[in-house]
Amino acid sequence: MQVRQEKIGSVTVDYTYYTGQDLYSDGEIEDKMLDIAMYNPPEDFPKIIETEKSWPIFYHFSPLRTNIIDWIPFKKTDKVLEIGSGCGAISGALAKRTGSVTCIDLSRKRSMVNAYRNRNADNITIMAGNFKDIEPHLDKDYDYILLIGVFEYGQAYIGGATPYEDFLQICNRHRKLDGRLIIAIENKFGLKYWAGCREDHLGTYFSGLEGYHEGGSARTFTRNGLERLLGKVGIHEYAFYYPYPDYKFATTIYSDQYLPKKGELSNNLRNFDRERILLFDEKQVFDEIIDEKEFPLFSNSYLLVVGGAPNVIYTKFSNDRVAKWAIRTSIVRETPKHVHVEKLPDTEAACRHLANTKQAYEQLSARYEGTKIDINQCTVIGGDIKNGLSFEFCKGETLEKLLDECLMRADVAGFKMLIQEYMHWLHYNEDTYAVSNFDFIFPNILVDEKRWHVIDYEWTFDKYIEAKDIAFRAFYNYILGSEMRRACEDLLMKDILGFTDDEIAAATAEEKEFQLRITGSHASAGRMRELIGNRAYALDGMLKYCNHADIKYIAQIFVDYGEGFSEENSERLLGCYTVGRYFKLEYDIPDGAVRVRVDPCMYPCVVDIREIKTGDRIYTSDDVEVNGYRQECGLIVFDSEDPNCTIDVAGGEHLTVDMDVLELPLSLASQIAQSMVKESFVAKTKGFFKTKLRG
Repeated sequence: MQVRQEKIGSVTVDYTYYTGQDLYSDGEIEDKMLDIAMYNPPEDFPKIIETEKSWPIFYHFSPLRTNIIDWIPFKKTDKVLEIGSGCGAISGALAKRTGSVTCIDLSRKRSMVNAYRNRNADNITIMAGNFKDIEPHLDKDYDYILLIGVFEYGQAYIGGATPYEDFLQICNRHRKLDGRLIIAIENKFGLKYWAGCREDHLGTYFSGLEGYHEGGSARTFTRNGLERLLGKVGIHEYAFYYPYPDYKFATTIYSDQYLPKKGELSNNLRNFDRERILLFDEKQVFDEIIDEKEFPLFSNSYLLVVGGAPNVIYTKFSNDRVAKWAIRTSIVRETPKHVHVEKLPDTEAACRHLANTKQAYEQLSARYEGTKIDINQCTVIGGDIKNGLSFEFCKGETLEKLLDECLMRADVAGFKMLIQEYMHWLHYNEDTYAVSNFDFIFPNILVDEKRWHVIDYEWTFDKYIEAKDIAFRAFYNYILGSEMRRACEDLLMKDILGFTDDEIAAATAEEKEFQLRITGSHASAGRMRELIGNRAYALDGMLKYCNHADIKYIAQIFVDYGEGFSEENSERLLGCYTVGRYFKLEYDIPDGAVRVRVDPCMYPCVVDIREIKTGDRIYTSDDVEVNGYRQECGLIVFDSEDPNCTIDVAGGEHLTVDMDVLELPLSLASQIAQSMVKESFVAKTKGFFKTKLRG
């Protein structure tokens, strides 16, 4: 086979196995993405993302996409295979940290986007074409093989009766004996799907939960499902990691060695691509799941590492910030019994922030020397701040959890005692030391027997900040956590701090401004969800709307058997409104009926009766009695919330009603009705006087 290649910058694009047709595309938006990659440097991508407000552009160009692999301990000598590289969101990060990257993707256009955005990387080769055609020609000594959002398409990639088992076997034979295969995939039982998010690939509700019975080429799995596949192909060395909120824009990576704690999983509105419903509060349900030790079953995504597990057991990303504050926090297991914490700079500019943190440790340690307050020991890794900081891994319960337990027990005295002690340490030595820990919030304090360990003091300043302002920040962030906590807002804000409503509003605005300074001018992931504009509909709002629609779009028919109309002899009818205001009713009139009354709705409206018919009889306007006002054009205005039309009928016939019903504000309907009454009165008066004058 003839080798066909081209160079885009320093990147090699290989078309040897490309059939000439892109079998996978997002449509015209890919032309725009290619333009972005060709004519803009990567540092401009965040601004373009905000301007375009487009899910595909945000997904393919956001620097946050690389969080899923940034914590993995790649080496500059590593040889990497990336299957399904797409537009290169991950490829560039791999190229910076490894020796060589071979990318495979079905799409020529997406491969070009990848090549142009990473054109300065001389260690990337992109192979465009079908994986099945390319795979036999791949090396078998890769240190890492990555399938990020790809394994679920195994049926389309591989085909056959056992596509996912075959996909695993094929990929696994191309890694070194001590290499790793890394798979990022959605969990079909992820809590977000139970809570009302649409299935990522089909865009429908509950598809994965229901077993994909409606079809589609993609399949996701539970943890047990993935483990069964691994067992079938003889893979026994692997580890599961849990990206949160999901693998696409992970902010935290958990593991079986370090699972989430109650209160940590609060960032759940992540429906960037589609509208969703909110069936319940995911944070509260996650808390219950964590209590029941079932988090792995309901994690929204999995990161499966086949091969030796990395020694990092937890990572939290703080790179959705201004560059000078962009850092990453990891928990590292050196030995089975020894664990430590690391804070690493994500940018060169963030090194100074870590140096300030080291200085804060020294200042705060001096301030609290000889007390029960322990400032978590901090050392520079390898003597160079560029390597980050190392901290002791402290044990204990967070002050946040202890306060929650008091609330759950209704232990008001215990709650107040903890808050009073917190306030005591907040004031301690404040006049002697010009250093203020603005990060003295409840999750950052671990209580272990009689010691209070301050495990994070990132936002410490060389100046005096009033204790009440620091306390407000702690109280404010605590109250946001749940309805239970909000119940003690007045106690914390007014009774303890003595704040008025105006002072609370001002302090809230200052806290939000502080958060904006941290994220800078660029939009955070949460803000991008708002800019893209896909709504999240809360269940209580949906129920209110359904109740409104029940009144608005359900008709009622009354039958008179010679004794008048009554609720007992009435029936509510669904499905009368076909499209918007178009009303059509079909009804078999019972034997013995002499009159029928149709109530098309329960709101003021204007009605155009197109046809009312029983058997062969078509009713004229004179045949229809209404409680509204007829206009000369034939329309009927009802200024009542009980509009109705009554006709004489014979039992046993079939009734058809066809009309347009347009809702009117009550004030407008009343105004029109009064005008018609006035006009009618004037016309009748003129007629009366004309008759008198002739006489």
